[in-house]
Amino acid sequence: MLHLSPQVAFIYGFGWQLAKIAGAASIFAFKPNQQSSGTTLTLIKSISGIRGIVGGKPGEGFTPIDIVKFTAAFGTWTGQTSGRRKIVIGRDARQSGPLVAQLVAATLQGLGLDVVDLGLSTTPTVELAVPAEEAGGGIIITASHNPGQWNALKLLNHHGEFISALDGETVLALAESGDLEFARSGQLGRYTFDDTYLDKHIEAILALPLVDRAAIAQRNFKIVVDAVNSSGGIAVPKLLRALGVEQIDEQFCEPTGVFPHNPEPLPENLVHICGRMEAGNYDLGIVVDPDVDRLAFVCEDGTPFGEEYTLVAVADYVLSQQPGNAVSNLSSTQALRDVTERRGGQYFAAAVGEVNVVTAMKTYQAVIGGEGNGGVIYPELHYGRDALVGIALFLSHLAKFGKSANMLRATYPSYHISKNKIELLPQIDVGEILELVKTRYARQPISLIDGVKIEFDREWVHLRRSNTEPIIRIYAESESAATANYLANKIITDIKEILADKLV
Repeated sequence: MLHLSPQVAFIYGFGWQLAKIAGAASIFAFKPNQQSSGTTLTLIKSISGIRGIVGGKPGEGFTPIDIVKFTAAFGTWTGQTSGRRKIVIGRDARQSGPLVAQLVAATLQGLGLDVVDLGLSTTPTVELAVPAEEAGGGIIITASHNPGQWNALKLLNHHGEFISALDGETVLALAESGDLEFARSGQLGRYTFDDTYLDKHIEAILALPLVDRAAIAQRNFKIVVDAVNSSGGIAVPKLLRALGVEQIDEQFCEPTGVFPHNPEPLPENLVHICGRMEAGNYDLGIVVDPDVDRLAFVCEDGTPFGEEYTLVAVADYVLSQQPGNAVSNLSSTQALRDVTERRGGQYFAAAVGEVNVVTAMKTYQAVIGGEGNGGVIYPELHYGRDALVGIALFLSHLAKFGKSANMLRATYPSYHISKNKIELLPQIDVGEILELVKTRYARQPISLIDGVKIEFDREWVHLRRSNTEPIIRIYAESESAATANYLANKIITDIKEILADKLV
């Protein structure tokens, strides 16, 4: 029998209205838990840049015209705000990357800006390179966890950090206004190719006091790596060898850009590496997304460590050596709060999005932070999600722990998060739906920092509009997987009811 806390149990009181729900689901094309097929062209313009499926008509897909327009707007903005005439660019291995990089570089040069092209790189490597080059900003050509049909421009300020919401709005306004001016002949920017920054990135990681190369090498780890045939296939094995790991089984480490499976490092997408771990004599599996800012581990028996627990484990190690505060977003596991408080620090929650987490980390002087999707931010190195520094810190922790990854995982509070997403037709007013859900649960503690987060004692549900995809994300957490799934499904049912009521 399903056990629910008293705070959760009361929500059974609402009527289910099954007939109306079925009608709403069919009329409003309600689509829970579906990955975009990549067949419908989509261009998403947000404060963090533009993202879309490559090709199609301008304004509808991620086309050369859209790429040039938004690159020109960003380049203009960097010149106006920083006064610096240099931009750093880099890309992941997806097949459209070389073409997009050429368009971006030529557009920036056309504005009179110098371009430093890192070529095949990682998001955190570009973030480090921007201040090192004293550049006015950076552009990372990657659609991160999206399928191979997608690509994007991710925008950095002169600190090598994602631009703020206000700055993003300015860039979008510039792009739409067309108030852009290109350089005359003789004033065009210069182009430089520099592929040394990955080595510099690794050197900076090795120099961190909490990275214990000697302890890692002594453990003689045998590790499997899954890099989804993107730039992590170069970066992760290179880092591991620098850390003294000699036994590396490289799976999908050819940077062809042909992703062998869904590139988001979630447990359901890790079947291959889990099977390989279970069949072999390995100590750890390491999985990164295409641009290497998200990180997941697999235990020695082939069970996922849990992408939510990547940050928890790294934070536990950092806070054990460097007392302080921690930050994660509202959709991340509360295990981070438990670990932080156990180590004598304070935990703070931020709105979803790396820029929001970074802002909160600076405000609360956090020594560690990130997002529960496997994103580790260690400000001792830089303010950006960085799978490479996450690997080095985790291996240092595991080496000093002296036991298996499974045993390390067992030392942390066990929570279960049910991660869901729903897609509604464009005419649906998402804001109105969230407001009506909030009204239904007015008796519970609610946070409106980012969407709607409803708390039920030691359980919670978080609904928010995605910043990168045309969907609503619904996350629920509980100490019981069944309860977490129930909570998420109950909210989904509530949304169906709300849509059905609008039909009456």
